[in-house]
Amino acid sequence: MLPRMIKALPLAVLLTGLSVQAEPLNFGSPVDATKVTPISTLMATPDNYLQAPVTIEGTVVAVCQKRGCWMSIASDKRFQNLKIKVKDGDMVFPMSAKGSKAIATGMLQKHELDLEATRKMMAYQAKEQGESFDPATITEGMNYYQLVPVGVSILD
Repeated sequence: MLPRMIKALPLAVLLTGLSVQAEPLNFGSPVDATKVTPISTLMATPDNYLQAPVTIEGTVVAVCQKRGCWMSIASDKRFQNLKIKVKDGDMVFPMSAKGSKAIATGMLQKHELDLEATRKMMAYQAKEQGESFDPATITEGMNYYQLVPVGVSILD
């Protein structure tokens, strides 16, 4: 009887370990998970969300490799995401967060770029992605939005 129990023990320990959920990894203030706004809703009319805190959720698709100062969160709409950005050192998001679900509460910020700043930003992004870039293809400045979080939870 005892040898059979010893053989079953590792399986029981393994099965027990599978049912245990990891604790969320929290940064800053607690997030308000009761009032989540879909990223697609924010991005449809972003200027409507600049004055009050918002909470978003989605899968982390990218993390800053140098300082962990930003993450990109996938939207509920295909091929859309929103970057969350903090001052270097305020929160340090781990590379292991990529692929995990995250919830973030903060303020949506609008950044307005003139033509030259837009060209510089597009050139930098092309270089980072190993793509060619012709500045002449950019003919006007652009706006972009990012969330400055006060709280972030990485859930899994």
